[in-house]
Amino acid sequence: MGQRPSNWYLVGLALLLLHEPCGLALGSESEGQLLERLKTEQNPVRRAKLEIKLGDLKLDEARGAYGKGDVEAGAKLLMTFLGHMKSAWKILQESARKAPKQPQGFKELDISLREDARSLDDLGRKVAYFDRAPIEQCAKEIEGMRAEVLRALFPATAPRTSGAPAPPKSFAAPIEPTDAW
Repeated sequence: MGQRPSNWYLVGLALLLLHEPCGLALGSESEGQLLERLKTEQNPVRRAKLEIKLGDLKLDEARGAYGKGDVEAGAKLLMTFLGHMKSAWKILQESARKAPKQPQGFKELDISLREDARSLDDLGRKVAYFDRAPIEQCAKEIEGMRAEVLRALFPATAPRTSGAPAPPKSFAAPIEPTDAW
């Protein structure tokens, strides 16, 4: 009978596979790799997704800079992050795709903006009060952009003017007295 590997062997193998520098970690592309892919990508949905990934990388770097106390670098990285997110939104707007019928890219942007808003909120709580202005401004712009994306995904429908059924009558009609009372 074959011998089963020990648990320590499996733990070591898992750590080796997940170790960042070995290049086997899933979804760990560098900024340079993403920029190279962005230059050659023609599909607007994939371009937007690459911009979102670049933005998320910059947000992670900004959180790291704020964590180290480097407020100026953190603020610059936040502006770069915001630029990537705006670029992703612009790419999707100019793609001539109808978000309600073809939501690919729009949904990913919405999800990313929602997660980023939470990250910015958490970051704002960790940073000193006097250093929060760039974080709060960035969060405000992210929320506004997310509202636009949601309006694109779920446009308001115009009320029907012809053939529309009459609204239901209210059940709270006044009771008229009768002689039986």
